[in-house]
Amino acid sequence: MKKIMLSVCALGWLTAFAQEQTSNEAPVVEQAPQVESPWKRSGTISLLFNQAAFNHDWTGGGTNNYGGNLNLSYDANYKKDVWAWDNKLIVDYGLTRVDGDDFSKKTNDRFVINSLLGRQLSETWYFSFFANFQTQLDKGYTYGTDNQGRQTRTETTHFLAPGYFSFGPGMLWKKSDNLKVNIAPATSRLIFTDKKFTETAAHFGVEKGKTSRFEFGAAVNGYAKFDVLPNITVENTLNLYSNYLDKPANVDIDYTLNLLMKVNNYISANFIFQAIYDDDAAKAFQIREAFGAGLTYKF
Repeated sequence: MKKIMLSVCALGWLTAFAQEQTSNEAPVVEQAPQVESPWKRSGTISLLFNQAAFNHDWTGGGTNNYGGNLNLSYDANYKKDVWAWDNKLIVDYGLTRVDGDDFSKKTNDRFVINSLLGRQLSETWYFSFFANFQTQLDKGYTYGTDNQGRQTRTETTHFLAPGYFSFGPGMLWKKSDNLKVNIAPATSRLIFTDKKFTETAAHFGVEKGKTSRFEFGAAVNGYAKFDVLPNITVENTLNLYSNYLDKPANVDIDYTLNLLMKVNNYISANFIFQAIYDDDAAKAFQIREAFGAGLTYKF
């Protein structure tokens, strides 16, 4: 009988001890699986420099000059189920100074926002709707000399003069974020400017005495970015526009080539080539080239 009583007591004590140990253990919490964000964001900031300097004994000719260019490029792309929404911001501004000149001059000035929404139809085709806004940040001038030989400048452009806003539905072919073409056959475009530039003549297609112009036409926008070598990236952007309402055969062309040559994570060289044809601004191709080396930061 004593053995039975001792056994029952021992069993009760062990049971109580086991329950106490169980209550002291931290509860096991199952972690929820991580959900991948539908947003992909990336950006690049680069500051490029260029310079040419000659001492007084240099006989080969030349003028001291120096310049700089600041570029910001930021992408925010959304992809979930059948929806894709690509957004891009570009800010590009450069100045150069030549010894003996009274004024610094712009080498580049762009402010661009692109937005492209698509609903997937097949592996690479989407119904789309795009919007594009572009202008410049600083004043632009034409330069000359007065009767006494002094340099003069006359303001011809500034922020929102001109400014362009385009939008319209279309079809998007998208292989990836780095290879896509959007075709928008029903594109509306607004061009606006400052009235002071249209007091005596038309300004970038805006008629004399007015501040805006409406156009309706077709737009084709292409983008291709690829690596030609491990440290060399080529980025191509092509924008075409034809105005149904006025000289539709005169197609506006804007092509930009950006060649980025990476030295390391923070130092790079950059070559930019841009060709623009817009008969409302000039009756010939406008060509811009820029090359420099400097600092690059990706985020």
